[in-house]
Parts: sequence; structure tokens; C-alpha cells
Amino acid sequence: MLDLPLYAVFVLLGPNANADNWLFRAVPLLFLLPLLVRRRFPRTTAVLVLAGVLAVYTNEVWAYDRGRSELAMAVALYTLVRAGDRWFAAGVATGVIALDLGWSLSWGAATQDAVIAGIVGLPLQLAAWALGEFFHAKDQLAEQEQLRAELVESEQRAQDRAAVAEERARIARELHDVLAHSMSVIVLNAEGAKLARHQDPGAVDRTLDTIGRTGRTALTELRRLLEVMHAGEPGRDPQPTLDRLRGLVEQAGREVALEVDGDIAELPAGVALQAYRIVQEALTNMLKHAPSDAVGRVRVAFARPELSVEVTNTGGRVPAAAGLPGSGRGLTGMAQRVELYHGRLETGPLDDGGYRVRATLRTDDAA
Repeated sequence: MLDLPLYAVFVLLGPNANADNWLFRAVPLLFLLPLLVRRRFPRTTAVLVLAGVLAVYTNEVWAYDRGRSELAMAVALYTLVRAGDRWFAAGVATGVIALDLGWSLSWGAATQDAVIAGIVGLPLQLAAWALGEFFHAKDQLAEQEQLRAELVESEQRAQDRAAVAEERARIARELHDVLAHSMSVIVLNAEGAKLARHQDPGAVDRTLDTIGRTGRTALTELRRLLEVMHAGEPGRDPQPTLDRLRGLVEQAGREVALEVDGDIAELPAGVALQAYRIVQEALTNMLKHAPSDAVGRVRVAFARPELSVEVTNTGGRVPAAAGLPGSGRGLTGMAQRVELYHGRLETGPLDDGGYRVRATLRTDDAA
């Protein structure tokens, strides 16, 4: 819909020669048809447009249909630059210059100075390139802002969940104290009933009544404790293990390769859980701080008695925007998980501007 005015210009902007002949006005429009799919196939569109312009500029009948030709090449060039395909755009720009020079040498001398005729379309192409750069930067900024907003929202949800978990833990401790008191009353009364059963049967009945009331109260508090601990949870999911890495990598939203060596099904549950969390934290750091076109790799290797986990990412071609402020607890948390299993943690930048996290955990310490 946004391109409709542009296509209207193409239809109305006819050649200088044979202006009254609709056939001569319509045929040059055929090479503009690829512009309809320029966003999906920018390279193919640019090549077809250049080929169409070449056909127009080498034919005496349509050679003076230069307005549409220059505009079509400018649109193709703008589309490539906005998509970030600068190298291919540079090749297309070279082709545009060659076509303009060829036209000036072939037809420009008949109407005006050949040099002036060759460069008259240059400002339009420069404007197309500059406009493409502007919108490309704007698109990159919008993408970074969207990612930033998603990460902030994710962190906010995590903080909310942590606050709820902390409150649940506090309530659970209070209810635990109540239950502990109730159980103490039950035990003491039961022991007293045993001692008094031969001397005062009536006391036994009163004691059993106390035990019953206390037990019912304890059951009520226990139900409340369970409701608090499972509030808002649809079910008790098992702790994540390394066999769920594929789903974790796919959720990253980036190009991340996964390599697994060894039978990770034999890993102790504790080691598998810590390794999963290390990979999760490393991928989170990649989403926060790596450029949007960075490529990641996750490699897990298990050979008794060690499990090796390595997460790397490239530096990317697009400069990283200002990263989200880190809490500083990510690497500290990984270090604590590694220390729990007497392993080693190595982190640091790579030569290409990327980053690497490598952790080694000893599985024999988990036996």
C-alpha cells in the first residue's frame, strides 16, 4: 500500500519520445514489475532492474525513458541498503554508474554535454543510498529497543517471581513453626496418655480429645502451607536437565548451534541441573550484550569423570547497542555452581570480539 504512489509515478512518468503512443509508454514498465517483490527478494529485484535498464538504454525506441529507469535503480539501491546488504548494494551502484556513463556516451551528446548527462542521475542515487542508511539505522534501533524492552520485562517478571517466592518462604516458615508446635503438643499428650491410662482413664479421654483437636488444626495449617507453596503453579514440573537443551537453544531467538558429545543420560541429576543453568545464564548474557547478528554455539561433552560445558558467541558485524545493565550476579552464580562440584570456570572475550564461557564439573563429586 505504501508503494502505490511510487508505482503511480512510474506509470505517469513516460519517455520523451513517442509520448502519444501507449505501447511505447507501457513496454518499459515491464522491467519495473520486480519492484513489487523488492522487500522479499532485494538482490533478484536489483539484478532484474539493471537488466531492464540495460535493455532500455541500448534501444533507440526507449532510450530516452531515463526518468523511470533512474528512479527504478534508485528504489532497488535503497532497498538493498536498508536491508543491510551494503556489499551487494555497492556492486549495484557500480552497475548504475556504468549504465549512466554508457547512456551519456550513446545518447547524451545529442541533447547536452555528455559528462553532465552522465552525472545528472548521481544525486538521486546518492539520496537513495543515504535514505537507505537512515532507515536501516532506524530499524536496527527499533529492534534493539524491542529486545531491550523484552529483556527488561523478562527481568521484571523474574524479580516478581523471586519476591513472591521469598514471601511464600516466609509464610512457610511461620506455618512450619505452627505445625512444629502442634506436633509437639500431640506427642507430649500421647506420652502422657500412656502414663495415665491405668491411673486416671478420664484424663486419657481428655488427652485424646486434645490430640484430636490439635491434629485437626495441624491438618488445616498443613493444607494452608501446601496452598501457599503451590499458589499460581499449574503443576509440579520436573527440574530441567540437559536433555532439554534443544528447547532452551531454540528459545534463544538467535542462531545458536548445539553439539553434545557423550551419553548425558548417565549424568547425576545434580550435575545435569547445574550444567543446564550455566548454559541458560550464558545464553541470557549473549542476548543482553552481543550484537543482534551474533552467532552462538553450545557444546556439551561428557567423559567420566568430567562434564565440559562451553558457550561461545561471535562479535557480529552490526555494532552492539548499549547493553542492558547487568546485575553482576550471573557470572557469580555460575562460579558458585561450578565450585559446588569442584570444577573450573573460564570466561572472557575472544579475538573476533565475541565471548566464551567454559565450565568443567566433576561428576564423581556428585556420586
